[in-house]
Amino acid sequence: SKIQAEKAVHQKKEQSKTKCRKARRRHINLVAEFNHRQRKNIWLETHIWHAKRFHMVKKWGYCLGNSPTEKSYRACYRAMTKHCLLQDLSYYCCLELKGKENELLKQLARICSADTGLTFQEACCLSGRFEGSLNLYRADRYPEDLLGPVTFIWKPRDGSENRQLWIWMHPALKQDILRELKAVFQCSEPEEICITEPVTTSIQEEKQVEVVMSLGNKRKKEDKEGEKAVPVKKIIGDGTRDPFQPYSWIARTTGIAISDRSMEILRFRLIGPLSHSVLTGTLKAASVQTV
Repeated sequence: SKIQAEKAVHQKKEQSKTKCRKARRRHINLVAEFNHRQRKNIWLETHIWHAKRFHMVKKWGYCLGNSPTEKSYRACYRAMTKHCLLQDLSYYCCLELKGKENELLKQLARICSADTGLTFQEACCLSGRFEGSLNLYRADRYPEDLLGPVTFIWKPRDGSENRQLWIWMHPALKQDILRELKAVFQCSEPEEICITEPVTTSIQEEKQVEVVMSLGNKRKKEDKEGEKAVPVKKIIGDGTRDPFQPYSWIARTTGIAISDRSMEILRFRLIGPLSHSVLTGTLKAASVQTV
């Protein structure tokens, strides 16, 4: 009858309003939610991929994948021996040094020793062609007071006496090594251009986060304060760096600057005989343009 037909149409309209589970769980703003959920422990950019496949642990201010949820050890071994295995090492901390080459080498020689192997002055590493590794010690204290192992990469020369050096270390060692480098190079004054202020998102992005957090309750939170609502702070830095503190220091006498680049430069490790093939197929060399 006519009444039953109208009732059927009305039911169809109600069913169309009810979204499927996938649509209800869809992230409205990935960046806003990503920042909102990593306030206590920093996430790597591969966090979501690992969280679906690994048991996660909270260490050194990060949330890291510890062990796989499935028995994939044979697959990993097969990849390492015959193909390519990729690891995300972005939680490793990076300290950047800038200044005149002779000034850098003069002070860096105080925190390492040729008796242990390579130094920062090794020709193959100083040219920027190869990465070096060594142990750092407190200034003029070798063989006592070991700080820990690090790896380093020099930026290739560009004709200037100013050089750039990146030193990579485990996050558990970062604070001690940073403190020693600042003391050795007398970098006590924060660089004004590098002082980090808490970057905030827009009011609209904050509202989107509220919607994401309240989707499970199927109701949207009302913003009572409107424009006065406090926006979500974007995470700057990493688990070993306070976003409210400066992260770059300079020595006024020598001009040498130390910057904390942790979580600003991603780092991946490729293991296996096809590693170079994967890199060749993935990366393309940029065309060098001279001004």
